Order: sequence, then structure tokens, then C-alpha cells
Amino acid sequence: MNMLSGAYASDERLMIQEVARRFSDEVVLPAANRLDPERGNIPADLVETMGDLGFFGIVIPADLGGLGLGAFEYCLVAEELARGWLSVSSLMARGNSFYRSIPAMDAEDRRHKTELMAAGKYLGALAMSEPGVGSDVSGITCRAVRDGDDWAISGAKYWCTFADGADFLSVVCRTSDGFGKPQHGLSQIVIEKPRGQLPADTAGTPIPKIGYFGWKTWELAFDNARTPAAVQPYEEGRAFYEIASGLEMARAHTAARSIGCAQGAFDHATAYAQERVQFGQPIADFQSVRFKIATMATEIEAARQLMYYVADAIDSGRRCDREAAMVKLFAAEMAERVTTEALQILGGAGYTTLHPVERYWRDARLTKIFEGSSEIQQRIIADNILGKPRRAAA
Repeated sequence: MNMLSGAYASDERLMIQEVARRFSDEVVLPAANRLDPERGNIPADLVETMGDLGFFGIVIPADLGGLGLGAFEYCLVAEELARGWLSVSSLMARGNSFYRSIPAMDAEDRRHKTELMAAGKYLGALAMSEPGVGSDVSGITCRAVRDGDDWAISGAKYWCTFADGADFLSVVCRTSDGFGKPQHGLSQIVIEKPRGQLPADTAGTPIPKIGYFGWKTWELAFDNARTPAAVQPYEEGRAFYEIASGLEMARAHTAARSIGCAQGAFDHATAYAQERVQFGQPIADFQSVRFKIATMATEIEAARQLMYYVADAIDSGRRCDREAAMVKLFAAEMAERVTTEALQILGGAGYTTLHPVERYWRDARLTKIFEGSSEIQQRIIADNILGKPRRAAA
């Protein structure tokens, strides 16, 4: 099992990693093993403990109630939580990634809500994708219009995870035609709601997923859903740039989640190989299995070290858009390979819900899709190296 060492290690980081590891082993993994097969929800007491440990406020400034740490510590914790359950590792982003999205009447209101967020008591969710819109956000059609002192939102959204459990939604809407550049007409309009419910004048249907259990992912239909203009945290027409500004952190976080999934599957498969006896000896003694384990371990560590580099670059203020795309691409692709090999080591046992490897396998497959698909990352990397492709003359 990985223990942070070398130039990136410090007493504080080692302590944070150990706290997250123990929490994952003692609380998250048992909950996942019990609830994922029955598609149950992440328990409320688990979420409360995450808040007590500060996991929702890792990157929130200390003077606003958070820990005031950086991307590196965020990724350390994310990896350990994903080793237990990917959904729990993703849940922590509903605080850390949303503290700038908080709707508030004034500075004092914002401070109070930010302190609640750091404690896990005030969380957000993003509604950006639509039934016909995925990677190309310039095609967003959900619209928000000013009506007196309110914004009124109408239209459909898709892939909104935690829409019911959050305390507010940040809805990416079209507020103008963009004057010839569609992305310039997009705004983040934030709407508060009671936890456990959808916003007023909003209908929703849970999407039937094959994994990422523990919480629901929604298709939403807004029908003139209203929210006060006075509480909005963002400037109109800036959503494309606001979202882009957080992509490096989001990609590092996704890489950490991918690595955690792979590590969880690796740990289980390695233990199984040492216990499972065939032809009079543990299958870990067979060269084919030993080589699988060696390759899996190497790929996990390669992804982890690249993640450390990217997280350190983010915290140091160095530009790393290409490297962030690389680590998201490499870690997600690696996670699918490693979890597949882990399932193969278990053989038929791996194709049952009696072992957690199938959960890691299903969840790892998602990491190649969300937060920008592998193909989108390849495009970003290629454009960075080669420049954007020249369009053929009409």
C-alpha cells in the first residue's frame, strides 16, 4: 500500500493520508461492501463524519472555516476514499469545488454558509450537461431569463449527480445568444433548495446507472424555476471561463479517484491470489499471476507520481493544463486496465458481487467518461503539442 515519501512528503501530509486511510478502511469500505450491491445510499452518519474530519473543506480557506490546504492534500484524501468507494471520494467535491458558487445576500451570509460547507452541512451540485449536450457546452439550451428580481430557469439537464441531496444547484444556463460566440452567452445561475428535495418547479427522474451507486444521478426538467438575482455569486455570461478555471483541479481529483479505484482492486486481488490454492499452491506462485501483479503495481505508481506532480504544480501556481489532461487520461485508462486484470485474477469469483472487485471495475469504467472523456483529454494534449488542427477550406 502506498505511503507518501520523498520530496512531496511532510508530517502534515502523512497525518492527513493516515487519517483518510483509516476512515476508508474502517468506515467507507464496509459501507460500500454492504450498500453497493443493494444500490443503497451513502449513510448520513458517514457524511457527518467526513464533515467532522474536514474533508469537505480541504481547499476552503482557513479563515472561512476550511483547512486552507491545496490540491495535493485534496488528492491524497480523494485517493484513499476512492479505495473504499468512488462515490464517497466524489462526494467531497460537493464542498471543495463549490465554495465559490455559494448563493448569499452579503459577505456575512456567505461566510456563514462557507463555514457550514466546510463542515459538510451545506453542499452543492452542478447541472451542466443536457440530453443533447455533453462535451460541447456551447450547445446548452436550458435558459434563464430575468423576471423582476428573479432569474427564471426553464429547460432540461442530464447527469446531475446529488441533485436531491445538495443544498443548492449551480445550473449552467443560456442567458444570451453570445453575440456569435455561443459559449459567451452562458451563465451559472444558482438555486437553493431543501436538502433531500429537488428545487420548486423542477421535475426529476433518476438515471438507471450500472455503477456509481451510493447516490442518485438525475435528469431534471426546470419549468420556470425561480431564484433571486441578488444572491447570485457569478457574473452573467462568464460560466464557460469560470468552469474552465477549475479544470486542472477537477482533472487531478479524477485522477486521484481513478488511482484509488485501481488500488482497491489491486489490494483485493493480491490478497486473493495469496489465499486461493490451485494445483497444490497459491495462484500467486504462478508466473502469469505474478506478472499481472507486477504490471498493475507499476501502472498504479506511474499514475500516482504524475498526479503528485500535477497537484504540486497547481499548488505552486505553475501552468499545467497539458499535464492535468495527461494525468486524467492516463489514470482513467490505467484504472480500467488494472481493475480488469484484478477481476481476471479472481476468475469466476470476480464476476460476483461477493467480492468488491466488480464494483471497482464498474466504477473505474466511469472515470474514462466523466470530467472530460479520454478522447477529450487526447484532443487537449494533441492541441497543446501540435496546435489546433487546420480546418479544410470550404
